[in-house]
Amino acid sequence: MSLQSDLKTELVSHLAVSDFTQVVAGTPVRDTLARMRADRQVVCLVVDEDAADESGRRQLVGIFTERDVMRRVIDAAGTLDRPVDEVMTPDPITIGPDASAADALRLMDEIHVRNLPVVDEDGELMGNMTHQAIIQYLADRYPVEVLNRPLDPEQFPRKAEGG
Repeated sequence: MSLQSDLKTELVSHLAVSDFTQVVAGTPVRDTLARMRADRQVVCLVVDEDAADESGRRQLVGIFTERDVMRRVIDAAGTLDRPVDEVMTPDPITIGPDASAADALRLMDEIHVRNLPVVDEDGELMGNMTHQAIIQYLADRYPVEVLNRPLDPEQFPRKAEGG
């Protein structure tokens, strides 16, 4: 199979999309940033605690990224003590776990985002799709080609390795 057909058939749910930070709406920006630092994440998915269904699933209401920090937090005095709801991106575009990796990449490119929350048909938050998930998939699928590729594809060694 080709890379193109692999990406068209590989489901988002099979990619490494489980790493993300999550806070409930109303959490102060300061606490949200502390949680993101502790989790070593650059994105936080914001859920509505009051909109939890009988199984405890919470509704995704927003996304807070490093881009939001740069645009809405850094130069705004007093923002760190305000709720994250005031500076997050509300109602983010999501993708389902049964979508193909190619469709997810295409959507990310079209809407110019680096994070795409994965939500199932019941509204359950399953993860966060990133380009890193695709890179990890490629490294696992084509380890020799990906891991041994020089930073500059036109660069060749001056002498044979091991010599």
